[in-house]
Amino acid sequence: MKTTIFTIALIALLTLGSCNSEPTLQKYFVENTENKDFIALDISPNILNLEKTKLSAEQTEAVNSFEKMNILAFKANDKNQAQFETERTKVNAILKNPKYEQLMKFGSGKDGASVSYVGSEDNIKEFVVFVNRKETGFAVVRVLGEDMNPNNIMTLMSVLQKSKIDMAQLKPLEQLIKK
Repeated sequence: MKTTIFTIALIALLTLGSCNSEPTLQKYFVENTENKDFIALDISPNILNLEKTKLSAEQTEAVNSFEKMNILAFKANDKNQAQFETERTKVNAILKNPKYEQLMKFGSGKDGASVSYVGSEDNIKEFVVFVNRKETGFAVVRVLGEDMNPNNIMTLMSVLQKSKIDMAQLKPLEQLIKK
C-alpha cells in the first residue's frame, strides 16, 4: 500500500515538475483570445480562394505547406497606453526565446516589425510576424505549416498577390486599422 501511494505521488510530482511554465506565443494567444482589448483571428488556407489548377508545382508546394494563420492584435488608444506597453513587452520577451530565430527586424522605438521562425531552415513549423505602432497597437501573426522554408513563404506571398482573398474573414481587423 505504501509503495503504491509513493509511486502515485512520485508520478504526480514528475508530471507537475515537467510542465513547462515558460511563456510561449501559443500560450499568449490562448490567454488573450477572449480579452476585449484584443482581436483574435484564425485563418485557413481557403481564404486565398485559389484555382489550384492554375498554380505551378512550386506554388502548389508552397500553398500545401501552409496549414493556418493565427492573428492576435491589440488596438491601442489614449486610455490603454500603459497596457499596450506591458503587452508589447511580453511579446518581445517571448520572441527573445532562442527557439524563435529572427530573420529580420526593421523600424525603431515606437514603430517596428520583426519576422522570426521556429524550426530549421528546411523545415519551418512557424513563421511569426510582429508589427507594432504606438498610435494604433500591435499584431502578432503566426503562419503555421509543415516543411515550410523561406522559398515557400516568398512563393506564398506572390500567390497572395494573385489570390481573391475572402475579405469577410478579415473583417474583425478593420477596427484595428481604422483610427
